[in-house]
Amino acid sequence: MSKASSRQFRVALIGTNSLRAQEIREQLASGLIPLKSIEFYDPGVEEEYSQLTEFQGEAKVIHHPDTHLLEGLDLVFLAADQETNLKFGQLAKDKGYLAIDLAGSFAGRPQVPAVVAGVNDRILNDKKIALVANPHPVSIVITQVLSALASLAPVLRSLAVVLQPVSAYEQAGIEELAEESFTLLSSGNYERKIFPEQMAFNSFPLTDKAAPAGHSLKEKQVEQEIKGILAGQNISFSLSIVQVPVFHGYSLMVYTELAENRTLSEVESVFKKNRLFRYFPPNSSQLISNKLVAGENEIFVGHLRRDSDQPGSFWLWVAADNLTAGSAVNALAVARKMLGLG
Repeated sequence: MSKASSRQFRVALIGTNSLRAQEIREQLASGLIPLKSIEFYDPGVEEEYSQLTEFQGEAKVIHHPDTHLLEGLDLVFLAADQETNLKFGQLAKDKGYLAIDLAGSFAGRPQVPAVVAGVNDRILNDKKIALVANPHPVSIVITQVLSALASLAPVLRSLAVVLQPVSAYEQAGIEELAEESFTLLSSGNYERKIFPEQMAFNSFPLTDKAAPAGHSLKEKQVEQEIKGILAGQNISFSLSIVQVPVFHGYSLMVYTELAENRTLSEVESVFKKNRLFRYFPPNSSQLISNKLVAGENEIFVGHLRRDSDQPGSFWLWVAADNLTAGSAVNALAVARKMLGLG
């Protein structure tokens, strides 16, 4: 056994109580990173107090994060609020630990690369990189899909309509949808805090302030992130995000034009042979849904059909759990790469 493969690592999770942190903790429990120790921190815990949690059946203490507590760590997952993540992410290089931002706190900062395992993780061969960003769930899903198709033929152009769950707004979004749904069914009134319109039994296209060209700021951010991850592939890409009243899971209708005309069976084979995906053929009796992908580690792809007017063009229905396949699975694979485990 090599020195790298036999080594154990000291890992910390900052923002333990967030949804992203809860899922990465489940992934870490799988043993894919050999742990010497794991520490939990959350800014919601007051400095003079602590909270209890558990990991692999063992009681653990959640402490308030402090710079001196991170001395000697190998890897830190940042899943807290933006201020906390920025503080401890910027300390990574000086303190000698590697860090992965799970919450988009460093989005749009060119000095902090957004990394998707198997797509652009070659940049991690630069050992000077101490801090990376786990991309937006849509960026992870789309770049994996387009990279898989690019193995068949160059991708010229792709468009996606994205159905966004309320868990994109963490626990607050989930609670607002649940409470608003209950209130409306009870003929009561509810004061909205997160969404600009009624979210229960409703949907709307813009979730934040529109940029001058009409896209929302989030749409432009994700679009630019995807183009950055796929840099060098010269793919024209655009998306639109629709907020829908579901708790978890992103669903996407994806249109893709290939440079070469390919058969449906050739496109199917790309997803069938790739362990990142779970493919459903057109005649499948099982529909791909948010309920089906909940808690699953794969990206679900199906309902494949050819565009009748454009040779080499296809429509795909894609869905993934935003906390597992759209976040934690990629973060763990990137962490392994950074630690020299694969």
